[in-house]
Formats: sequence, structure tokens, C-alpha cells
Amino acid sequence: MRITHQDRLEIRIFPDRDELGKTAAADVADVMRQLLTQKEEISVIFASAPSQNEFLRYLGEQSLPWERITAFNMDEYVGIDPQAPQGFGEFLQRSLYSRVNLKQVHLFDCQSEDPQQECLRYGSLLEVADPDICIYGIGENGHLAFNDPPVADFQDPKTVKIVELDPVCRQQQVNDGCFATLEEVPHFAYTLTIPTLLKARWMFGMVPGPTKIEAVDRAVNGPVSTQCPASILRSHPRAVLYLDEVSAQKVR
Repeated sequence: MRITHQDRLEIRIFPDRDELGKTAAADVADVMRQLLTQKEEISVIFASAPSQNEFLRYLGEQSLPWERITAFNMDEYVGIDPQAPQGFGEFLQRSLYSRVNLKQVHLFDCQSEDPQQECLRYGSLLEVADPDICIYGIGENGHLAFNDPPVADFQDPKTVKIVELDPVCRQQQVNDGCFATLEEVPHFAYTLTIPTLLKARWMFGMVPGPTKIEAVDRAVNGPVSTQCPASILRSHPRAVLYLDEVSAQKVR
């Protein structure tokens, strides 16, 4: 592992995805334990993507007082069947939630008859919980959660909002093997806004693989701008970015 920094962002680079996932899981578990010495329970926001697979597998093997931990999803497709394998609630259920005894899991009602009201409901839960940790990924277009460049707002007044997905973001879902064709990918999604994500005391991001080289380059080396929403991570006091040697090719 080698460590570098860009502004306030700590960047840790590993030889492969497995080592990245294993170390990140141990690091996150250590912070969870530390926080649980200070308070009775904590809340964690989780990202859903194949980039998280190794991390989630190893995190589920950690010995933790899971019954004192509440989970939130970072985003979800509007209107998707909650049992669909592409749904983010279902992804995290398979990858982590079914494997550990969490205090509570808050999922989006993706088939709500009133999506705007669902934003308010989920946002209220987040405001009460005041999450301690945010587990994030970075999209091929530099997005955080579903805050794609056209809709990202570093001063967003909302906690949760509905967004129309950028074509590059929708294509990524095909590239990741989640959908067979672009036509199958939903056009709209719920997302936690960027200020909501940044409120977490700690942020840990797993971003391996060749499809993330350019996004990582722009996030780390480019200007802090909504043209690459992930660049805002460089302003957070406790954000860590985990890369493999492939995704870190352009990190100086």
C-alpha cells in the first residue's frame, strides 16, 4: 500500500481489489468500534455498486456489535421492483444486510405513489440519525451517489432529491453488468444530496478498476467543481479514497 494526499483527501493505493477491500473493511470496522465507545449507536450510509463487492464481503466478516448500527442506502432507482436484482436495496441485502444483525435498515420505498413525499420521509430519517460514516463510490462521470454533473449542487438545500440520470451514468450500469441494455436502465433515481453525504464524520470510498481511471484523475487532479462532483471530497476533513493500481494510474 502507498499513501498520498490531495488537499484534505487521503488516498490509499493497493496492488489489487482484494487487498483494497480487505484493508478498507478493517479500517471502517476500526472507526465503527471507536465511535461506539463514544455513543450507544451509530448510523452508516452505504453505496451500492460492483466496486463495493470486496469491501462488503470483508466487512460482513468483521466482529462488530451490529445490533448498535443502523444502515441507510445512498440512492435507489425510482419505480424499480424492490426485489429486482438491480435494485440497490436488494444489492445491499444480498451483499451485507442479510449477513449481519443490524439494529435497523432504512430502504427507499422505490414504488411509492408519491416520490416527492418519499424524499421527505427518507430525508427526515437521515436528519434524525445524523449518520456518522458514509461509504461511497465514484461514478465514471465523477458522480457521488446519483449526483451526476448536470444535477450536482455543493450547496443543495435538500437532503434527498429525485434526479434524471445522466446518459454516462446510465451506460455505467450496463458496463457494470447490472443491466443488459441501456434501454433497461431507469431514467430517474432517488439520491442523497452532496451536503447530506458530506455531513458524515467519516467518508470511505472504494474505487477500483480500469473504468474509473479518468474519473479518479478528475476528482483528484482537476478543479473542485460540479463538473466532477467527487472532487468535493478534497474538502472533507476525514475522507479516505481507496484505489487499486489500475484506477490510480493518473494519481500523482
